[in-house]
Formats: sequence, structure tokens, C-alpha cells
Amino acid sequence: MIRTAREDAADPERPVIEDPQATGIEIPTTELAVIAAHAIDAKQGTDIVVLDMGDLLGIVDLFVIGSGTSKRQVRTMIEEVNLRLGRSGRKPLRTEGLDTGEWVLADYGDLVVHIFQTGARDFYALDRLWGDAPRLDWGPDSRD
Repeated sequence: MIRTAREDAADPERPVIEDPQATGIEIPTTELAVIAAHAIDAKQGTDIVVLDMGDLLGIVDLFVIGSGTSKRQVRTMIEEVNLRLGRSGRKPLRTEGLDTGEWVLADYGDLVVHIFQTGARDFYALDRLWGDAPRLDWGPDSRD
């Protein structure tokens, strides 16, 4: 789908491709993880970390983990992640946990996003379980 880049003051009539997949250019997984981390941060998520799981699991490259204080906030954060990654041409293969909102997992294949309510995150302690995984800096506003 092509739209006009109204926000581009230099050339407001320049066509912009909304679907990056249409160009054949794939966005690297690390960039997708940063997009997801910023989406969680935008909805006041806390304790956001990006873990490099490639050498430890082999089935997934990166985990993005964040916390919220309520079912509503957790749902809002995962919706924002799905929206922003969708703009990058990615949709989750599956999403689990929306019904309870304690731990929501969105599986994008090479990237898995985990959003917990604080008590569930403390209980499952993925950060501690995967403590050997290198942490990636996801931006200047990283709360790691």
C-alpha cells in the first residue's frame, strides 16, 4: 500500500511504502526488539529488558520482557507492541495469556515478547532463569 508522506515537509507528495515487506527488505530482529521495547515503554511499562537468546535456545533470537501493574496495562502494552511491529510488517504467530493478563506472550518467531504483571514476573523470574543471556541496550531511555 502506498500513501503520501504528508509529514515530510521537504517533499509532501513523495510516495511512502507502508508495508516494508513489499520492498523485500527485512528489518533485523534487533531492530524489531528495540521497537517492541519502546512500545512497552510508551505505555509506562517497567523493568524492560532485551535478552539475546540465540546461543542459549536456538529456537528464538531475542526476548523482550516488560512489566505492568494491571491486566489492562499489560493488554495495552501488547496491543502497542503488535501495532508498532505490524507497521514493520510483522504480526505475531500466536499470542497467549490475554485472558488472564498475568503473563502475555507474543511469539514473532525470531522474537518473543513477554509482558508480565509485576507479581507474575517476580514469580516466574525469566530474568534470573536466563541470567546468562546477554542484555542488549535498547535505547537511551533504557530502564535496565
